[in-house]
Amino acid sequence: MTKGVNLIPSGFSLIDKRWGGIYRGGSYLLIGPRKSGRTLLSLQFALESARSSEVCLYFTNMRPKDLMIQAASLNFDIQSYMNQNLLIVVRIAPPNEIYDVPNPDDYLVEYMNDIITVVNEYNPSRIIFDELTPYIGFRNLNLLRDAFLHTIETVEDKNITSLYIVGEPATQKAQQIIDLLNECVTASIYLKKSAERLEGQFYGGSAIISPNVGHTEGQFSADYKIEPYKGVTIDFPPLVGVSQVEYEKDNTGSISSHTPKEIKKSNGTNFPQITPDKKEDTIHFSNIYSYDDFQLILNNQIALYKSTGTTFNLVSFQLDPTAPVKGLLTLNQLKSTLSKSVSKRDKICEYENKVIVLIVRSNPKNSADLINKMKNNLPSNDPSYIKAVSEYIKIYDLEVSESFANSIEMLEILSSDKGSDAHIPLNQIDVN
Repeated sequence: MTKGVNLIPSGFSLIDKRWGGIYRGGSYLLIGPRKSGRTLLSLQFALESARSSEVCLYFTNMRPKDLMIQAASLNFDIQSYMNQNLLIVVRIAPPNEIYDVPNPDDYLVEYMNDIITVVNEYNPSRIIFDELTPYIGFRNLNLLRDAFLHTIETVEDKNITSLYIVGEPATQKAQQIIDLLNECVTASIYLKKSAERLEGQFYGGSAIISPNVGHTEGQFSADYKIEPYKGVTIDFPPLVGVSQVEYEKDNTGSISSHTPKEIKKSNGTNFPQITPDKKEDTIHFSNIYSYDDFQLILNNQIALYKSTGTTFNLVSFQLDPTAPVKGLLTLNQLKSTLSKSVSKRDKICEYENKVIVLIVRSNPKNSADLINKMKNNLPSNDPSYIKAVSEYIKIYDLEVSESFANSIEMLEILSSDKGSDAHIPLNQIDVN
């Protein structure tokens, strides 16, 4: 891509709240049956673009009046934004002649090429194709893959964000086509329509957002409803994501509450005793991942770095085994401390005697901020306690580079002799 990658609002709250938005220059696939809210959601994408004063190119095979009526149900005045040249609606004729030509696949390829031609003419910030289903009925799936990849890669190279709407597959061949398209895009959104009205008033169903690259927060699902003047909306319960990990005591490492006690140390200093084995108040974290899940996320970040140059850091917090023996800090409590200190987009994993934090956006200040917040969130703010425990927490900040082929190589660095020697005690790090 020609410019740096950043997240922008999508107009769909499930994506914006769970992923922080969509990648500028990314390609997204929206799948769903008729009357599931696909067009409404695509109009929400278009409205978000227009509100940001960015040009949106909207391909549709709907009649103009029908599209305006759909948009009016969102309180979206299409004509106003068209007059400002922020929304450009292009009506695409369905391929009715497909069965009359010698080679239908070649005919459909021309539709894909036409997308590029129109994009080159208007140079938008976003494009929406509602809907692509009539134009992807290729007999040769390899030709479809080549044509679709050529289209989306040409659009991505211009740093244009794209959304392609397709119908829910009804046959095995249609499923193969959707699976093929899904492999090519940044992420997919699937709307599964409910057969009944929700809450006796609104139609809706369930929505699933699934990443292929980036969006390392993972896959999420939620119930949605279609509301007048709001469109496709989500009522958010407490965070429930497919990637969310529940940590149970003596299983994958829950983080227990603790009650400080004043005890007398041999040096005459009083500071809180940590009691790591209390069982109440099990805590659930969405930013803590199992080792296997963390590897997958890390591989995605490495792939994103190699394709876009977006750097990131792994910050390893190594706990000396003496710390829990002396009643200062356990590995679970260190993990709890870090979970309170990281940004919501960052990821945490326990590995050997370390807690590793993936800082998604690389910046020297981010690492320093994390260390400062970690110190402030330790079980006690008593200066004597912080001074004592800082001797047993060692830190190593590792930045991604071209030398790393995958997550295993980065994680092995942390446990190697070289990595162990590179860990610096917290009391020797200047983060001011």
